Amino acid sequence: MAAGLLAGKIALVTGGASGIGRATALLMAREGAGGVVVVDVDDEGGAQTVRQVEEAGSRGLYVHCDVSQDAEVRAMVREAVGRFGRLDCAFNNAGIEGPRAYTAEYEEVDWDRVLAIDLKGVWLCMKYELQQMVQQGSGGSIVNTSSVAGLQGVRGSVAYVAAKHGVLGLTRTAALEYARSNIRVNAVCPGPIRTPMLGRIMERRGPNMEEQYARAQPNRRLAEPEEVAQAVVWLLSDAASYVNGHALAVDAGFVVQ
Repeated sequence: MAAGLLAGKIALVTGGASGIGRATALLMAREGAGGVVVVDVDDEGGAQTVRQVEEAGSRGLYVHCDVSQDAEVRAMVREAVGRFGRLDCAFNNAGIEGPRAYTAEYEEVDWDRVLAIDLKGVWLCMKYELQQMVQQGSGGSIVNTSSVAGLQGVRGSVAYVAAKHGVLGLTRTAALEYARSNIRVNAVCPGPIRTPMLGRIMERRGPNMEEQYARAQPNRRLAEPEEVAQAVVWLLSDAASYVNGHALAVDAGFVVQ
C-alpha cells in the first residue's frame, strides 16, 4: 500500500497547469495519491503536469474544463470518477487576477469574468464534487483557494477581492452543511507567491516590483508554490481531520502586521 498523507486517495486539482496547482498535483503524487486529476484550460501545461505526476509515481488524468461553465464542470467530475471510480479530495484553485482599476472605473465585462471564474467556478466545482462525495458515502475533503485579498482590501483589485472574500463565504457555508457527511471544506489564503499570475501582475506594474512585494513581507521574501502546496495537502489529508471551515493564511504573517 502506498504511504503518505494522501495514500491511495483520488485527488483533483483545478488550475493544475502551472503555479500552485501544479505544485500541489505533484505533491499529491509524492504523498501517495492513487490518482491525480489535473484540470485546466491550458492543455499543454496540463499535459505536462500529468507527465510529472506519473513520473512521481501516481496515475494522472488531464481534463480540459472552463470552471465557469456548469456543463463542463459536471462533465469534468464525471470523467474523473469514470477513470478512477471515486473522488476523495479536491483542490479548487483555478483563478485569474483581472485588470487593475479602482472601483468606480472597473469595467462590467472584467467584473463578470473575474467573478465567473474565481467565485462561480469555485461554487460549481464544489457543487459537483460534493454531490459525488455524498453519493459515495465515505466522506471527503475540499480546499478552495482564496487569498490574503480575501482577508483584507486591496486597492485596484475590486473584483478579485470581492471574489476571494466570497470564496471564504462559500467555504464556511459548505463546511457547516456537509460536516455530518464527514466532508471537510477549508480554504488557503496565499500571500505573494512566485507564480505566473504574480509574474504578470509585477510586469504590468513596472520594474522593481518583486523587491517591493518582498519588502512588504515580514520575512522579506516571496513564497514558492510548493510552500502553499504543503498546506493544501495537509488540509486535504486525514492529518487535518478536525479542521473544518478554516481559512489558513499562507503569507509569512503579512495579514497580522
